[in-house]
Amino acid sequence: MALPMQVLADLLFIPPRTLQRRKATGRLEPDESDRLLRLSRVYGRAIELFEGNNGATLKWLQSPLPVLNGASPLSMTKTEPGAHEVERLINRLEYGVFS
Repeated sequence: MALPMQVLADLLFIPPRTLQRRKATGRLEPDESDRLLRLSRVYGRAIELFEGNNGATLKWLQSPLPVLNGASPLSMTKTEPGAHEVERLINRLEYGVFS
């Protein structure tokens, strides 16, 4: 995804130094893995929406959207309900449903 380590740490609720250690060992705690999987799932859906254009995907994920009450899709992935809301938005955008 090419996100800065600080942003990734914030999204995963892991202190940056701990995330560095996890990266070095190649292992996350189960709850950390769940959060990373959620982030990855939303990113995967967004990259499909933007037909593989990573730059456009990251820009959209980081942009505040009125339909999300001014939150960015990326910040919504901090919770499972927020991630589901972003996935529903992506589905509506894919099928041209007015939001």
